[in-house]
Amino acid sequence: MRRRIHKHIRTAKYIVYKETLIDFREHFWTFISSFAGIALIGLLNNRYFSATDNLFLIGSFGASSVLIYGIINSPLAQPRNLIGGHVICALVGVTMHKLIPHEIWLAAALSVSVSIVLMQITKTLHPPGGATALIANIGSEKIKALGYLYVLSPVLSGAVILLLIAVLFNNMTNHRRYPNNKKWLHVWRRYRR
Repeated sequence: MRRRIHKHIRTAKYIVYKETLIDFREHFWTFISSFAGIALIGLLNNRYFSATDNLFLIGSFGASSVLIYGIINSPLAQPRNLIGGHVICALVGVTMHKLIPHEIWLAAALSVSVSIVLMQITKTLHPPGGATALIANIGSEKIKALGYLYVLSPVLSGAVILLLIAVLFNNMTNHRRYPNNKKWLHVWRRYRR
């Protein structure tokens, strides 16, 4: 019994140690790529909208950045999930807001719930997409006034910018590969030659 306890303690120490190792290269590229992605969207927002509009830069892009720049091998961070998840959720969010405009609590709850199910069905699960659906209902009046344009800009255009930056920066070194798909890697390697 005592031996098993010591074995479990050693295993726990090893796991805690392994999970807290610092890989400076990984952190460096995560910082650089996430900074570039959000900065580019923010710069475009600043150039084309007034400082008070902030239509191009939505909160769910911050959460997407965690996935596509920090956990690049996660199935939830792959391009299909990033683009598909955001677009589906934006469509659902706007639709629910148009169907139930005066009951925000109901439209918001339905937006998130329906979005999750549709992402599961289409295999495009991307957790920040839930926030994209929610923003369509609880965002500023300017966001609500966009209607279905919200799907194209800021959602689709912003997700594409994040994806392009992710492909560019996550493949600059030999130890990081994004997307985690052999078909994409083949195209990327052929392009780099």
